[in-house]
Amino acid sequence: EEITDEGDVVLEHSCFYATSGGQIADTGILYNDNVKADVSDVNKAPNGEFMHHVKVNEGVIREGDTFKLEINEVERLMIKANHSSLHLLQAALKKVLGNHIAQAGSYVCKDYARFDFSHFEKISDEDLHKVEALVNEWICEELPVVTEVLSVEDAKKTDAIALFDEKYGDYVRVVSMGSVSKEFCGGTHVDNTSKLGSFKIVSEESVGSGIRRIEVKTKLKAYEQAMDYENKLNSIKTELKLKNVDQVFDKVVGLKNEL
Repeated sequence: EEITDEGDVVLEHSCFYATSGGQIADTGILYNDNVKADVSDVNKAPNGEFMHHVKVNEGVIREGDTFKLEINEVERLMIKANHSSLHLLQAALKKVLGNHIAQAGSYVCKDYARFDFSHFEKISDEDLHKVEALVNEWICEELPVVTEVLSVEDAKKTDAIALFDEKYGDYVRVVSMGSVSKEFCGGTHVDNTSKLGSFKIVSEESVGSGIRRIEVKTKLKAYEQAMDYENKLNSIKTELKLKNVDQVFDKVVGLKNEL
């Protein structure tokens, strides 16, 4: 009937996103004149209720209380960008590698996102560069992102991509990004691809038979990743006592041949 320290709270309405579809939950606070509490996680109970995991900082939470809720907007913006990037990534993979590409899982948080998909071999560096460039082109094209709630029957008629093992209700959300992507999705998204800022593929690897995984970053995290690569390259340049990084490749090849 009450929480004085830590526990889970079910509210009649919530602006928080609960962990689902590979996307992590929002964090934030709930409060009123007598209570202040941090919300560190939100999960769905068996009947779909949102379980807000809280740590009470002031007062006592009691059944029947009314609260104001605030999500961490900065984290939400980063999560939205990362989630939207996976839709563009899947579209780019299909365009570069073929229509056999199918999602096999995903994870979206504020710092990065990863996408698991069906593919029969390691992706070449050349193809990864093509995929990354294509996504960045779509970001620069400022494609509108439109979300619609449709009946499952109407949604299927739109040719939107759906997960075959996912159980859908009578109505689904369909997220479209210009003419390049259309998917069933219940997650949070930007309203325009330009909001992604930039897109960087961090890694590509195998995680099982016929399943590959790509990890990506967007916005400032993508810039930080690019700067990390540049700093490492400059360190190599300095170690080799060269004037600019354009000389690094020839120098390394020369040293290898000498050795």
